[in-house]
Amino acid sequence: MIFDLTGKTALITGSSRGIGRAIAEAMGGLGANVVISSRTAEDCDKTAAELKATGISAASIPCHIGRNEELQSLVDKTRDAFGQVDILVCNAAINPVYGPLAEVSDEAFDKIMTTNVRSAFTLCKMVLPDMAKRGEGSIIVISSIAGLYGNDRIGAYGVSKAAEAQLVRNLAVEWGPKNIRVNAISPGLIKTDFARALWEDPEVRSRSERKAPLHRIGEPEEIGGLAAFLASPAASFITGQNIVADGGQTISGGA
Repeated sequence: MIFDLTGKTALITGSSRGIGRAIAEAMGGLGANVVISSRTAEDCDKTAAELKATGISAASIPCHIGRNEELQSLVDKTRDAFGQVDILVCNAAINPVYGPLAEVSDEAFDKIMTTNVRSAFTLCKMVLPDMAKRGEGSIIVISSIAGLYGNDRIGAYGVSKAAEAQLVRNLAVEWGPKNIRVNAISPGLIKTDFARALWEDPEVRSRSERKAPLHRIGEPEEIGGLAAFLASPAASFITGQNIVADGGQTISGGA
């Protein structure tokens, strides 16, 4: 029963595909109600319907995470559908530019930080007070190994992901006394549409596979299972952590 999420409600952003969908499938498979959310209503509806067909309790609530009014609507509609938010997963993110930081415009940098960092910060503020009243809750922010080291291709994205990891540590300190756990996951290269430009690049993929002791890139389901674990009672003594899931790439000294 330590992995049971029956009766819990998980609000997962960016969950119509990729890592977010895998998280919804994993948590739903453990009994949670899951909210499927992304910018496109059609994609949300399709994914929610597919999950329902497997017996998972799912709702479709589209949201543009860069707009605070839509974030509030997302939280309100989740409560209307399932009563409360027990688990928040901040997964949705953008990376509109590739190249060194010197080539990133102010507009692009602001967009990355607003979408990736401020949206997570805002959603957390919206759900934390109610979690505190109940005396429990779990928040999971999907960061990235790009936030752990320098990078000449996705540096601005890495800055945003490093900020998310620090947000997690601060929230864990502030809300731990209310029995709310806040953790981050930093995936390595995962085979998703979001990372397609990286894993379809032969040089990048080869380098990742060569450096990782497992000699492969990851699959979305491998992050989904980790997120479900962090949300479950099995992880009840884990908070403020940034758990790296990268096949060992960041610990390897390989070229």
